[in-house]
Amino acid sequence: MLDDTLRAQLKQYLERLSRSVEITAYTDDGDRSKEMLTFLGELKSASNKISVTQGSDPSKRVPSFALATPDADIHLEFAGIPLGHEFSSLVLALLQVGGVAPKLTEDTIEQIRSIDGTHKFETFFSLSCQNCPDVVQALNLLAVLNPNIEHVAIDGAFFQDEVESREVMSVPSV
Repeated sequence: MLDDTLRAQLKQYLERLSRSVEITAYTDDGDRSKEMLTFLGELKSASNKISVTQGSDPSKRVPSFALATPDADIHLEFAGIPLGHEFSSLVLALLQVGGVAPKLTEDTIEQIRSIDGTHKFETFFSLSCQNCPDVVQALNLLAVLNPNIEHVAIDGAFFQDEVESREVMSVPSV
């Protein structure tokens, strides 16, 4: 799925990981799930700090995957395969979950960490949307820094029934 140049760049970026990243895949026997597992295998091969396991949770979208680390309480998921403009969102999420500090002031980080209450965000995106990565990356960062915040980035093309039932008319849609 990734060409040799992108694979080499990804490997170089992921050398910066300071802690392990655990990817849990939620799949079925369908072609899209198989495609996602191939994609996740490529991510795993780019760093020895990345592991991929299969999960079972009927509440999860299929195919989807969660990013976590044993060192922090993080609730961050991608539903679908984040390629196109969203590939950068995935790489940034891997880096942040893997311990690379965000480029924010300490004051901003503390403000995010002190957000009270439990919040669950779902963002619908399109792989061709140029504005979607800004929204996805911002909400991913909130989920990385605050354990009370969850974020699921959803590829609308994979989940058309949900797009229609929720009347998503444009992306990004939160």
